[in-house]
Amino acid sequence: MKRRKLKMNARKSILLASLTLASLAAIGFSALADDDGDEHFQRPWGVDARPGVAPVTDRLYREECGSCHMAYPPGLLPAPSWERIMLTLEDHFGENAELDTVNRDAILGYLLSRSAGRVDYRLSNRLMRGVRGIPLRITELPYFRHEHREIPPRMVMNNPRVRSFSNCNACHRYAERGSFNEHEIRIPGYGRYEDDD
Repeated sequence: MKRRKLKMNARKSILLASLTLASLAAIGFSALADDDGDEHFQRPWGVDARPGVAPVTDRLYREECGSCHMAYPPGLLPAPSWERIMLTLEDHFGENAELDTVNRDAILGYLLSRSAGRVDYRLSNRLMRGVRGIPLRITELPYFRHEHREIPPRMVMNNPRVRSFSNCNACHRYAERGSFNEHEIRIPGYGRYEDDD
């Protein structure tokens, strides 16, 4: 009788464990290492998210916005951020970057459709973690700060070939393609950089 009870309890435990794992997989929450091995963040979407962020594919956006600075991949900011940026172009970080309504609306539509939170790319998903309010700069995002916290200012702000953390493509060689992999980083004047974590 005791043996039979033990077998039944063991079967119940296995069944319960299997159901728990199946439920977690169905929900889609899993702790994943990002492209550079960081496991501090979870992503809420399916386990088959593509790496990095979606690359810039819109010609108009690349021409209009990329003529002054890097054409930031839309997946680096959430939709409300892009909306606020595009609707206040008359004072775009101290510059007048106004566009005619047709071009502005076309670019805004492109940015919103591929923004963080609306596409299933790993980096876009991570960038949404801990976001409060409507950040207007990628450098304000908690995940961005986490990833760049140990980089000394001399390598970025005091480096005449970089000058700002917002100058992504100075160090991330494939930034416009949507790749921000740690192993591809080359800081001008310093070479390859690897996080100690």
